[in-house]
Amino acid sequence: MEHSSDAVAASKPDFEPQISATVSVPSLSADRHRTLVAIDPRTLERQCFLRCVELAHPDLPVTGCGSIAEWQARADLAGAAQVVLYNTGNREVAEPAVQAELTALVAAAGPSPVLVLGVSNDLREMITAFDCGAKGYLPASVGIDDIVEATRLTSSGGIFLPMASLGALREALANKPEPRSSVEDQLTERQLAVCNALRRGKSNKIIAYELNLCESTVKVHIRNIMKKLRATNRTEAAFKLNATYFDSEDARAN
Repeated sequence: MEHSSDAVAASKPDFEPQISATVSVPSLSADRHRTLVAIDPRTLERQCFLRCVELAHPDLPVTGCGSIAEWQARADLAGAAQVVLYNTGNREVAEPAVQAELTALVAAAGPSPVLVLGVSNDLREMITAFDCGAKGYLPASVGIDDIVEATRLTSSGGIFLPMASLGALREALANKPEPRSSVEDQLTERQLAVCNALRRGKSNKIIAYELNLCESTVKVHIRNIMKKLRATNRTEAAFKLNATYFDSEDARAN
């Protein structure tokens, strides 16, 4: 089922992604014709979702596919401007099979952003989705408007995470806070500088340039920082640094 629509007036989203200070949100006007493609093997749920979007946002082109293979076989979608919404159903993103599917989908989608509609606000689910290349994660508790807003934001190059999910991230991290003094005592002055850049979402290349280091040295520092923070990847390390380590410094600076 596919629907086309007339041009939609560009509007600036009122949501500001809080994952990284480097995320930018350009104008929506260039990508306002993108089609929202919902991939969900459950026929009834998929059709109900499509119908709800059509009724609530008739200006947004929307269509659905029962599988990634069906989506790839759709000649009308080949090369089309689109945002792909991947519904995990009752499965968790952390499951190896789901990770493999999502990674393959992101690769096949190319420049088209992929959103994940998952089962919960679980921290690991969100981080895994982003590690697989997704541009947004939405728990099943969100509404149609949230999904449409995510479509528009990611169409413009942004990253989407609902405010409710950000709250869940902070709550999850607060349950097992890393003692600030013990972490600080274990970090060198150079590692602290790398931490500050890492939590702001800067790449290894930028960190190396700003701190006058070799990129390989930056990688070693980040690996050691992740170990001391007990983080499994740099995304989780950045979350922990923002939520538990640099909060008091930011408060004093303000």
